Amino acid sequence: MSNAQQQIDELVKSNEIVLFMKGSANFPMCGFSGRSIQILKACGVDTKTLKTVNVLEDEGVRQGIKEYSQWPTIPQLYVNGEFIGGSDIMMEMYESGELVKVLGGDAA
Repeated sequence: MSNAQQQIDELVKSNEIVLFMKGSANFPMCGFSGRSIQILKACGVDTKTLKTVNVLEDEGVRQGIKEYSQWPTIPQLYVNGEFIGGSDIMMEMYESGELVKVLGGDAA
């Protein structure tokens, strides 16, 4: 496991909710990342307590997260160490009510 992979693994396992994204919760730097933040807010997640990782700051993490999840796109959401998906999956889960359940009491 590379250093970037170890760093990603630690982040995923040590935070309840982690969003690997372009930019930050306060300043998303792509539409998909912005949409992901809006979805999480709609589910009751406090963006002040949400752990976000700006993949634009570290190319190793930017590529490493794609390998870690075996998912080709960013953003990527993890809840309690489990990969949930990108913004499209988050939107589908939000619309069905499933994302709120996954976030459960952890988000409120």
